[in-house]
Amino acid sequence: MTSNSTEPVVVERTFNAPVALVWKALTNNEDMKQWYFELPEFKAEVGFKFEFTVEHEGKKYRHLCEVTEVISQKRLAHTWRYDGHPGDSLVSFELAAAGNKTRLTLTHRGLETFPPLPDFARNNFVDGWTDIIGNALKQFVEGKPA
Repeated sequence: MTSNSTEPVVVERTFNAPVALVWKALTNNEDMKQWYFELPEFKAEVGFKFEFTVEHEGKKYRHLCEVTEVISQKRLAHTWRYDGHPGDSLVSFELAAAGNKTRLTLTHRGLETFPPLPDFARNNFVDGWTDIIGNALKQFVEGKPA
């Protein structure tokens, strides 16, 4: 797949945790700080803007995001762009109950709008989201140590 592919990154995992717990982990800032990014503030409200900075290979990237959709315990979506770089993308988290477990589907669309730089390569997003969802969030909601 080429780096300018319009194919979204999709990461799906099933957690041994109820939907309410996973939703709280996605929307409660104190919980988010333990598995996601250190945000000064977060509110699961359409129009809420938040930002955070991540360092990647010695470069700092300021992420600018805005919540675009909230359906309690079902779907959370927000924009994702980088300060000082062209491109706009959308990240969505969808939850579905599977008995007392939760199936989460993360979709990150619009990566092809970012500059064709190595740091914005699709595989970096695949690796990053796979680690964040498949390891950090899983360990947090299932109560297992890292």
